[in-house]
Amino acid sequence: MLNFVIRRLLALPLIMLAVTFLIVLVMQLIPPEQRAVAFTTNLQQLGRVQEIIKTNHLDGSVFEQYWLWLQQALTGNLGFSRTSGEPVVATLLARFPATLELTLFTLVPLVWVGVWLGGQAAVHRNRLPDAVIRIIAVLGYSIPSFVLGVWLLVIFYGALDWLPGTGNISNDSAILLMTGSVRHITGLVTIDAVLSGRLDVFWDALKHLIMPAFTLLVVGIPALIKGTRASMVDALHSDYIRTARAKGIAERTVIHKHARRNALLPVATLISLSVSGLLQGAVLAETLYGYPGVGAWAAQAAAAGDLPGVLGFALMAATIVAVINLITDLAYTVIDPRVRFA
Repeated sequence: MLNFVIRRLLALPLIMLAVTFLIVLVMQLIPPEQRAVAFTTNLQQLGRVQEIIKTNHLDGSVFEQYWLWLQQALTGNLGFSRTSGEPVVATLLARFPATLELTLFTLVPLVWVGVWLGGQAAVHRNRLPDAVIRIIAVLGYSIPSFVLGVWLLVIFYGALDWLPGTGNISNDSAILLMTGSVRHITGLVTIDAVLSGRLDVFWDALKHLIMPAFTLLVVGIPALIKGTRASMVDALHSDYIRTARAKGIAERTVIHKHARRNALLPVATLISLSVSGLLQGAVLAETLYGYPGVGAWAAQAAAAGDLPGVLGFALMAATIVAVINLITDLAYTVIDPRVRFA
């Protein structure tokens, strides 16, 4: 087991190198003159495009540009993001807690509801509950996330005025955070508000999370429903389930103790993929709702040709995905003791 973990951790730097190099390679498809515009701060500098290209080595080979970035990255300097006006590392540290908070408030109901609905569809296979749940999954697949987001904004923010439309907190809550009335402990506003005894700030932050979290939930839940259903159907038709039923074991025990546990192995893989999907979906959801996370910043950086910003986000995303995959592999041994890694 220890050797397996060490091998996976040693492979992590190689994954990061491959991901970041591919991004630099793709950015070479944009002419140097257009990439140089991202380095200008006013109209007067547009007349110095060739000078900017030479200064920032934008006319060099992809290997030269990547090596220059890598030299800085190895010292902990990921460069300066012109989109945020701050160093990339500072931007990631400032914005990541908001994205993490959105992911957590989406992931918990996503896993609970998705696994439960998938299990119910399998137990009631080819009956009315199964048909209804499969229709829900198809609808989730069919509705584009940006269309759903616009609908939610129009209805709950524009028409009904029940929920805030942008940001992660209101101006009043922001003042309380800046003045220290809400202590900065974890960086997650909801948790910090509870720990500081400010339930009003907690409720305000929670209201800001509802629409982006629901958008990500609707987009991510169909795959988990269908995967759980397929895994449970296979488990329920296994020989050991028929044996358990033949012994007279209660159906509830058969489903929850025997079938569901053995169906969790592929579901664990789906959950890890859901985490990766949430990170990708956060880019769109945060942009749509003006949520101040790393996803919205990454979208702005990509649109502006802000290469250090894009590479910083890619580095963070690759690290998270690799760590989540490692945790999932280790979870296999807990779910099924027969699984062993050499």
